[in-house]
Amino acid sequence: MDMKEKLTFIVTILVAITLCLCLLAMVGALLVGLWSKEVENAEIFKMLSPALMTILGASVGVLAGVKMSTKNKCKECDV
Repeated sequence: MDMKEKLTFIVTILVAITLCLCLLAMVGALLVGLWSKEVENAEIFKMLSPALMTILGASVGVLAGVKMSTKNKCKECDV
């Protein structure tokens, strides 16, 4: 493996781990807000929904960019 492949692998793993941690935190916040008596459910969804979409969109964009920048080593695939 050359240096670019190693760096691509590291970035992909870090983005995937960060996405998992963010999604777990967001789902945890949603679940706590749903069963909390002091918090209105509509306010929780209104506040966390844009943040969730931003995190998902950015992560998918980074992963797609990394995937598109990698070399295609399959010789039969180059038609």
